[in-house]
Amino acid sequence: MTEQTVRAARTLQGSVSLPGDKSISHRLAILGALAEGETELRNFSSSRDCASTLDCLERLGVTVQRDAATVRLRGVGLRGLRSPRGELDAGNSGSTMRMLAGVLAGQPFESVLVGDASLSRRPMRRVIEPLREMGARIEAREGEYAPLRIYGGRLEAIRYRLPVPSAQVKTAVLLAALFAPGTTTVEELVATRDHTEIALREFGAPLIRNRRSVELEGQPRLEGKRFLIPCDLSAAVFFLVGGLLVADSNLVLPNVGLNPTRSAVLDFLLGVGARIRILGVEEINGELMGELHVAAGQRLRGGTLARAQVPRLIDELPALAVLGTQTEEGLRIRDAAELRVKESDRIGALAENLRRLGARVTEYPDGLDIAGQQKLRGAVTDSFGDHRIAMAMGVAGLIAEGETIIRNADCVDISFPGFFDVLARVSE
Repeated sequence: MTEQTVRAARTLQGSVSLPGDKSISHRLAILGALAEGETELRNFSSSRDCASTLDCLERLGVTVQRDAATVRLRGVGLRGLRSPRGELDAGNSGSTMRMLAGVLAGQPFESVLVGDASLSRRPMRRVIEPLREMGARIEAREGEYAPLRIYGGRLEAIRYRLPVPSAQVKTAVLLAALFAPGTTTVEELVATRDHTEIALREFGAPLIRNRRSVELEGQPRLEGKRFLIPCDLSAAVFFLVGGLLVADSNLVLPNVGLNPTRSAVLDFLLGVGARIRILGVEEINGELMGELHVAAGQRLRGGTLARAQVPRLIDELPALAVLGTQTEEGLRIRDAAELRVKESDRIGALAENLRRLGARVTEYPDGLDIAGQQKLRGAVTDSFGDHRIAMAMGVAGLIAEGETIIRNADCVDISFPGFFDVLARVSE
């Protein structure tokens, strides 16, 4: 385990090189494996999580070639996966485990999905239940946790309403629906990220999107193609927050994904007074991308994040918690109990670390109250093995007096290898 030291910055300047979008990379790799012909994925995520997905696909008989940030997959079609020798290791990636569970439910063989200690504590019942409704037989530790033993077989189309907003569960059901004859419908009360729906259409699947539901006709023929993956907005947010808080900063973030189901964080930042410009927006392979410019020097109001807002920016809340300490009104987060079952208990981790830095924070079962206009002091913080907590503390260190030490900082490789090097390059 490594420690990382971050010192207070005078300014942040320059262009930020961000990794490819993690969520999109997972989905395109899985669908590319199930397509016929070759799929090329440029700007594929460099994250450890997406490497876990590629490793699992290789163990299932898919040919994968990796060349810098480009990945090429030789698809095997819907019926071409083969039984793996041994377990499929998802590492720390909940996306890998939940999405592949949907694919494996429709295969004519038995498979076992495992993960690291953190992933083995994360809830899987939410994906097991709809797959069982489709006819899958799945065994889990205590009925809830990995390892998942999946006895693949014939599936049936269903109509499923998501009990909690979850793009990963929606994706698992839609991937399983590829193997089920008939039309599967997924309903959601709160819209979640729609990368799966976009990707399915790009590969040629017959999919109908309504206001609050998605319909997919099973057993389509998917065709491989070339994709350019946008840079990850969830990674960009750490630099947006840093650029807003460090005096005289001026940062450019090129080719960032601007999917409307992911951009709620930009709506929030602009709404509290942030100076962020969005330039050169274009659509490529169904996804929007553009260039973000952020500058410091404005007064940020703060406010409340709750209810329907939360699922649409759940991954960005650690960075926004740091921002809240510097706003005029502070930040109130509610209805975010999902943060308790991420790679760490993110509510508890944020509360503890911000307090170590001298901030006034009140913790609730489903959120935090973070006082505004606070002066942070450098201290020893802990990532708790969570990449987003580590990066949030890195940003906090830019505005804290003295030095901030982040323990177990190497976990940033889960989503953003080289994060601290990029942060140092733009810091002065």
